[in-house]
Amino acid sequence: MSRKNKSPKKNKANKAKLGKKAIIAGVRSHFIENPFGSFNYKQVAHIMGVNDRTSKNLIKDTLEELAIKGELEQLRRGKFKIKPEKLTSEKAFKVTHEGKVDMKQTGKAYVTSPEMGEDIFIGANHTGHALHGDIVKVRLFPRRKGHKPEGEIVEIIKRAKTFFVGTIAKSAKVAFMISDSQNMPIDILIPLNSLNKAKHGEKVVVKMTEWPEHANNPFGEVIKILGKPGDNEVEMQAILVENDFPLAFSKEVEAEASKISDVIPAEEIKKRRDFRQITTFTIDPFDAKDFDDAISYRRLENGNHEIGVHIADVSYYVKPNGKIDKEAFQRGTSVYLVDRVIPMLPEKLSNHVCSLRPKEDKLCYSAVFELDDNAKVKAEWFGKTIINSDRRFDYEEVQHIIETGKGDLAEVINEVWKLASQLKEERFKKGAISFHTQEVNFKLDEKGKPIEVIISEQKESNFLIEDLMLLANRRVAERIGRKRGAVEPKTFVYRIHDQPSPEKLNQFIQFVAKLGYKMRISTERNLAKSFNELFEKIKGKGEENLVETLAVRTMAKAEYSTKNIGHYGLAFAYYTHFTSPIRRYPDLMVHRLLQRYLDRKPSVNADEYEGYCTHASDMERKAQEAERASIKYKQAEYMSDKIGQEFDGLISGVSKYGIFVEIKENKCEGMIRLQDLDDDFYYLDEENYKVIGHRYQREFKLGDPIRIRVKNIDIRKKQIDYEIA
Repeated sequence: MSRKNKSPKKNKANKAKLGKKAIIAGVRSHFIENPFGSFNYKQVAHIMGVNDRTSKNLIKDTLEELAIKGELEQLRRGKFKIKPEKLTSEKAFKVTHEGKVDMKQTGKAYVTSPEMGEDIFIGANHTGHALHGDIVKVRLFPRRKGHKPEGEIVEIIKRAKTFFVGTIAKSAKVAFMISDSQNMPIDILIPLNSLNKAKHGEKVVVKMTEWPEHANNPFGEVIKILGKPGDNEVEMQAILVENDFPLAFSKEVEAEASKISDVIPAEEIKKRRDFRQITTFTIDPFDAKDFDDAISYRRLENGNHEIGVHIADVSYYVKPNGKIDKEAFQRGTSVYLVDRVIPMLPEKLSNHVCSLRPKEDKLCYSAVFELDDNAKVKAEWFGKTIINSDRRFDYEEVQHIIETGKGDLAEVINEVWKLASQLKEERFKKGAISFHTQEVNFKLDEKGKPIEVIISEQKESNFLIEDLMLLANRRVAERIGRKRGAVEPKTFVYRIHDQPSPEKLNQFIQFVAKLGYKMRISTERNLAKSFNELFEKIKGKGEENLVETLAVRTMAKAEYSTKNIGHYGLAFAYYTHFTSPIRRYPDLMVHRLLQRYLDRKPSVNADEYEGYCTHASDMERKAQEAERASIKYKQAEYMSDKIGQEFDGLISGVSKYGIFVEIKENKCEGMIRLQDLDDDFYYLDEENYKVIGHRYQREFKLGDPIRIRVKNIDIRKKQIDYEIA
């Protein structure tokens, strides 16, 4: 085993980087919103909800720096005031920006622009021919005081998609496809000679063929008839197509997969480190079939522990640029719908040849660690192995062993848990953020209809696997990404998570301050600790749902990139995805790159791999959207026979159209429409996340408990309507 590298000293100047950014953003927004007021640093700190000395000093320094830059005017007695000519942000002077369209069903849209740092509102009459997900160019309108930026779409740079799913509405002279998507506000016109035998009321796949400049609707043609709306198979296929996933593997891909032998050649075994005599096991959900990771454990003669993280060696079977490889790259990931898995790889590979099934010899790519009793890495090794898993566990079995100390391999499981729990504890000490997560699952009958909702939470058995996988992912990324001397690291695929935007963070801090909670933002570690302390303080309180929801919205989204910026949420300077190549293409890229560099081959092209990373991130988001859509469909189906019944819920969202409510016992979310609240005229207080009655001042705030009655279900649209009980 090679000795681990000593960790370099942290750059103290970077520790306060996030806090400084958030404070600058907060100070600027405060003075812009109060252009005629003058304030000293203590007043600004109070308004921002900051009370620790380090952050107050940062605010004081920021005020002085902004005065030197000419943004603020320094008055007597330590007070500052914004200069009138600085009321418009420098960013807003730029006339056009590029960004991605987030289209709403009403026809209005928001364009997310990295340059702006905040969304640009686009009115329904200024969207041009843009659709959801398109990359566009936006011309900004002059900014109104106290309003978010607004503009119009002047150019479509790249279409997000050309295939759409919906239902045919046909008359004697014309036909339209009415989209299933909440983000598609417009129907596609289908000439009668392009219906391809589709009938009125059938669900179809349509290709958009053209959109003439002065036409109100795009034109299209039917390319596939899915069937009758409401049928489970039809609806699941519709969700996949809507999110750009194919319904089946091509004959060419299946033919290539059928030629792969499940017999391991003896000469291949000789090249690998043999773990077949070492205790090895897998832990997965009870219904899993693709086992892509296994754990081995043994006590070493020196008293230390050897933990092997063994990952299915997909790279041995899937060769670059083959038909399977190209298909896997295009899919990017497996998709987990409520009633099925759409695998990234053909079933022969995902469930048989590559799956680490018990009592079978399997080829792996492994990360092997020597840990002391405090779970400190004393040595590590990466390379090709062969294993034979002794036992397949599900999470419930392992949880029982951890809680009782009894069961198969109980001694081994408990030793591994002790080490994993110390890794978890160390992770949070260093600034990892602990978000409370729950999974919604369904018990289905033989026809796929949901008959029970099952809410599962992560327990010790989940953390055992999670923290060992995190260890492997982190150490692989460090092995390639850490700079050694003057030699620049080679191009690699990282899993990155950016810091929250200063604007969103400042908004969140000011809001929780109104609820009586203080956040320390002087350093990244203090901020992470503040988040975790906040989650503990709100547990079981009325505002728990509200604060957790807003905290998640404050965070950036994790993605893949060759440009390493670390993983903020995990508090790792280096992180990648190495542990799931059966279901994620980036992991397969990581296996190939790691082996390439261990063989001392030259670096790959960074621009080329950055393009691969962007595609993988896009497909991951689409898979998540497909998964959410399948859950929403099953929730609507589950609630369809409960019209008129009452439930306890929590307000999960507010908008100018209605109040979103999530039922406590089954997590089914629906909307109370404001137009149905006839006791007053209600309006949205966007800044404070609540809806208020104009006459009687009755409030409905995000996170509040509420009793609702099920009013209506539209399964086709995946919509649930509630009313106040």
